[in-house]
Amino acid sequence: MLPIRLAIIEDQYLVRDALARLMAKEPDIEVVGTAEDGQTGLSLILRERPDVVLVDIELPVMDGIAMVEILASKGLKTRFAILTTFGRPGYLERALAAGVTGFLLKEQPVAVLVDQVRRLAQGHRIIDRELATDALVVGPNPLSGREQEILRRISEGEPIHTIANALYLTHGTVRNYLSSALQKLQADNRAAAVREAQRRGWI
Repeated sequence: MLPIRLAIIEDQYLVRDALARLMAKEPDIEVVGTAEDGQTGLSLILRERPDVVLVDIELPVMDGIAMVEILASKGLKTRFAILTTFGRPGYLERALAAGVTGFLLKEQPVAVLVDQVRRLAQGHRIIDRELATDALVVGPNPLSGREQEILRRISEGEPIHTIANALYLTHGTVRNYLSSALQKLQADNRAAAVREAQRRGWI
């Protein structure tokens, strides 16, 4: 039987190296490569076509979910699993929409993670039970794509006029989207809206 070809995309060197070493000890798993950012991970996966990819969400250059979205459009047979410390319901929603088949938290024994990699390779979908329950309680993301983009840009310090120019919108339209987002998040101001959206994993 051919080994499971695994890639690991993780920005923290110690975590990435430890995972690669531990996984490589398994007789039925071959680590075909690792990467520290989303763009390098994208190139690695397109080159190696692994069976399973473990990918963090918060990566430099390109986040893990955005990377999966691009790769999902390529028709690969690769199975993607988010491996994260951020158990935010909104992340789960975004990840599933992007095409991942696993959403796993890092705080678990290595033996459990190894078993999950094997099950992913067999075609199973694996979602952390606690996170799935939290997602049901919180409910779906109420923000539109445009509202998310504007809040994301505000979180990065962009002023309204810059956001308007970048998105080819008028200042008034940006403010209307922002006002709608504040209402949906029950926030009193932009900063509070950004904090709430980030807390829930919606941006």
